[in-house]
Amino acid sequence: MISRTRKVRFNINVTPLNSRDAQMRTLKKILKKAQNTTYGQEFIFTEILDSPDVYKAFASSIPMGDYLNMLPWWTRAREGEPDVTWPGKIEYFAMSSGTSDGSSKYIPVTSEMIRHIRRASMRQILAVAATDVPKDHMTKHWLMVGGSTDLDFNGVYYSGDLSGITTSNIPSIFQRRSKPEPDIRSSKNWEQKIQRITEEADKWDVGMIAGVPAWIQLLFENIIKHYNLNNIHDIWPHLEVYIHGGVSLKPYRKSIDQLLGRPIKYFETYLASEGFIALQTRQNKDSGMRMLLRGGIFFEFVPFNESNFGDQGELLENAEVLPIWEVEEGVEYALLLSTCVGAWRYLIGDTIKFTNLKKNEIVITGRTKHFISLCGEHLSVDNMNDAVAALGDLYGVEFNEFTLGGTQVGQFFGHHWFLPKLDGSPDAETAAKDLDRLLGILNDDYAIERKHALQDIKVSFIDPDAFMGWLEARNKLGAQAKFPRVLKGGLFREWVDYLNNNGEDIGSISTI
Repeated sequence: MISRTRKVRFNINVTPLNSRDAQMRTLKKILKKAQNTTYGQEFIFTEILDSPDVYKAFASSIPMGDYLNMLPWWTRAREGEPDVTWPGKIEYFAMSSGTSDGSSKYIPVTSEMIRHIRRASMRQILAVAATDVPKDHMTKHWLMVGGSTDLDFNGVYYSGDLSGITTSNIPSIFQRRSKPEPDIRSSKNWEQKIQRITEEADKWDVGMIAGVPAWIQLLFENIIKHYNLNNIHDIWPHLEVYIHGGVSLKPYRKSIDQLLGRPIKYFETYLASEGFIALQTRQNKDSGMRMLLRGGIFFEFVPFNESNFGDQGELLENAEVLPIWEVEEGVEYALLLSTCVGAWRYLIGDTIKFTNLKKNEIVITGRTKHFISLCGEHLSVDNMNDAVAALGDLYGVEFNEFTLGGTQVGQFFGHHWFLPKLDGSPDAETAAKDLDRLLGILNDDYAIERKHALQDIKVSFIDPDAFMGWLEARNKLGAQAKFPRVLKGGLFREWVDYLNNNGEDIGSISTI
């Protein structure tokens, strides 16, 4: 099948005009499908559909909000009530592991969304097949390092990681080539899963791998150590493609490259618990991910600025919202989703930028709540990733994980950074000076505030295992385990307490 698809003209260009048409068809389709639900009747979807300007009526009638806004409705669905925000009874709920902040969220997963995810997955394979990857390598094993397929059932619905739900529903073409074996995929213990994959690795001929960067790096390291190899290509000579997502690859790219015997192709996907949002279709250096405009999701975009969001990243009342046909390149937006699972104008929490409007390509820049602006420095996760990567280049190391929190310095403010202690790391004071300089180059607002209210920049080097250790202590290890780049409030205090209790020398910290 793969060899035949390579002969098919691969063309998924979408013009700005078609973007509007595709999104309006999606909006009308999901509104029509949900018009007789409790939510659809509450907000009179039938009148919205009859309006001469459907989008305008939709935007003026349906409230915006985050998970807490949808929670009362989805709680009713979790209790077994049918036709709440989407027709029928919801059989699956994805437990959103996300970052370590807060308790797990339960996101409904419908049969319609599963179909869209399957189609998007095939589309990603076609994008890979359209490159110069050797045809025979595409027929090798496909290793998916995802969540447990052993879903929890409470008598009403099944719940688990989205990757576990979708792996249970993958097309037969994936099943024939997919690794690991079902009994390994069902494991809920991540350390045991990595160990079992390692023990089976010499039985497979892997050509493509998918998973979160932190786990893929750990897996490669385990395999190389277990079999006493020079690199991962010694055991998987046909490995050509790594499909990654969940977190930015930037902090992990060099470390993973060093575990390879030769270059491979990296493809980024944007698969959230709420749906398949975008995927990378080109291998150009500047290419982003193509948004999936016919994937059961209607997108809206909120400019991520002080007019629309508060100091803690909360969406403000009367925030400006734009459809895709009104967005601009280079502007940071927060995403609102209305989807075929019954999410309506739902703030997913991610921020993006359009890098190519003609191709509807985006990059993820961070999270609405994972930025820091104590006094106007407006430091984004994208700035942080770039600065830490540049810092590592200075010392010849790779800081795969890091985080920071805001501190009180008298009447002013400071940033306290936490980096893994590695061979080649400088002393903390030198690192703080270099990091401060790099951030000033990357962000003009930061440079200005360093002359005024942002008075102190500190760095603490800690045990590299502390990051995953804290996630494990909070039961947050999983297929999409993410350590937050910014810790605020109670979470920052918990992190400081965790480090102190584990013997880390981080000094006195006045958390905000």
